Amino acid sequence: MSATSVPPGDPQDVPGGPGDPVEPLGGESGADDRTGPRGGVRRGAALMASGTAVSRLLGFLRLMVLGVAIGATGQAADAFSVANKLPNVLFMLLAGGVLNAVLVPQVVRAYKRHAGQEYVDRLLTFGFALLAGASVLLTLAAPVLVRVLADPDSDAQIALTTAFAYWCIPQLFFYGAYALLGQVLNARGSFGPYMWAPVVNNIVSIAGFGLFYVLWGQVDVAEEWGAGQIALFGGSATLGVVCQAIVLVPFLRRAGVRYRWRWGVRGSGLGRAGNVATWTFVGLAIGLLGYVVVSRVASAAPGGAAGPATDVAGNAAYDYAFALFMLPHSLVTVSLATALFTRLSAQAHDGDVAGVRGSLSSGLRVVGLFTLLAGAGLVVLAEPVVRLLLFSQPQGPVDAVAGVVIAMAVGLPAFGAWSMCQRVYYAYEDAKGMVPVQIAMAAVVVAGTLLAQALLPHRAWVAGAGLSMSVSYVLGTVLAMRALRGRLGGRIDGAHVLRTHARAGLAALAAAGVGYVTLLALRSYGPGDLAGAVLQCAVVGVVMSLTYLGALRLLHVRELDQLLGPVLRRLRARR
Repeated sequence: MSATSVPPGDPQDVPGGPGDPVEPLGGESGADDRTGPRGGVRRGAALMASGTAVSRLLGFLRLMVLGVAIGATGQAADAFSVANKLPNVLFMLLAGGVLNAVLVPQVVRAYKRHAGQEYVDRLLTFGFALLAGASVLLTLAAPVLVRVLADPDSDAQIALTTAFAYWCIPQLFFYGAYALLGQVLNARGSFGPYMWAPVVNNIVSIAGFGLFYVLWGQVDVAEEWGAGQIALFGGSATLGVVCQAIVLVPFLRRAGVRYRWRWGVRGSGLGRAGNVATWTFVGLAIGLLGYVVVSRVASAAPGGAAGPATDVAGNAAYDYAFALFMLPHSLVTVSLATALFTRLSAQAHDGDVAGVRGSLSSGLRVVGLFTLLAGAGLVVLAEPVVRLLLFSQPQGPVDAVAGVVIAMAVGLPAFGAWSMCQRVYYAYEDAKGMVPVQIAMAAVVVAGTLLAQALLPHRAWVAGAGLSMSVSYVLGTVLAMRALRGRLGGRIDGAHVLRTHARAGLAALAAAGVGYVTLLALRSYGPGDLAGAVLQCAVVGVVMSLTYLGALRLLHVRELDQLLGPVLRRLRARR
């Protein structure tokens, strides 16, 4: 975990690792696209990609409705942002990373044993009990937690944040239940429900936020909120998470899981898992320290700025920017990562060093092709993309969010590579090995954010934090690759990975240059406002993509054929 908050409600960063979508990894092979390990991974990845795409679309509709109801900057937006992130941060700290690092490898092994279901039952029972107890205690501690994450000048904003927190923190239990049940389904080869469940969450939230707007219009000042408004808004967010967890229950039986409440972990084999969980907790706690610094700096930024506070990026602006930053990662990297993580765990368990090395190399290369283009696209199109998302907002908030998007987007390729390295650590259940890397990353985020606060104007504080996150991803990837080299037989195919990234990087720079010139032309001669933003995104996106693909061809980047191979084969098969 870096100094960011990844909402578990949208499974953006679940354990797994991107891999080659064409060639079998680690020496494994399948019969065809419909049977065997390779076909299973492809079907799982395709199903998850479609679920993630629909969830992302609805998630952005949710953000649009949220912006209409409370704005993207200002007191109410920042108050809800902090409160609604509390269960996400607490989940990542107390359960998310621990469950992600422990559950998949343990469940994969459990279902290979005669008493595997009993093991899974005990793990689920322990997890549910832990989540329930933590949710109650942390809900009672809402005022303290709010003070830790927020540092605004307004007492009314603190009071509103605390009121929202009482409604939102119980989401912790249901996020945990969703993760537990979803990972069990993944281990049983049922990938779709886990990725499609957030669709229900988004629909419920959109309905609740929309009803709020119908009843009260936009309410962006903390003093104007009453108990009924808080209950509808906060309750809608929590009800969406409840539905997201419950919808997985029917799929358990269809996947052959017959859960029974079994208490007691003694003799269940959880001792080793507990060791992994402890070190995962340590790593997440380190990352959380960085996030606390970012959150407090972001909450303080609007209070001391010259000019309208709504033109200054705060916590809500950070959330909008992070959602855009995560979109390419969640649509491509995570979809393949989750489907392939089971195989990666099996390779690590079987001592197949060559297989793990191949998965890591192939994943870094293929995902890098996409993230380099996506990062360049976000940098060039930051303003029109934010304009689409915040269509009801004036230019000030749009510019504030766009600046943070650019700062984060430059680190997108490094984030994809760091995520892949994490999955290798998780496959080997080596959470302890990641701790030194996480310490270094957190130090960069904290130092960079505080430096931005000290040297930059208030308007740039959150963008400075975003840039420090990008630097931390680069550092994390370099340190992790060096550490993994020893585990993977002294080599990690680094030269091959670097050559591919260097060529793709040149292609991305060419695409960015052509795209920026096209954007300037459209701004000069095309329509403005929302229609202009739509046209700019569509035309510049196509121009950059074609330029990038052409440059990759000229530079003889072989991974392009691997990336596009399945699509081309399907098109030829339909003729």
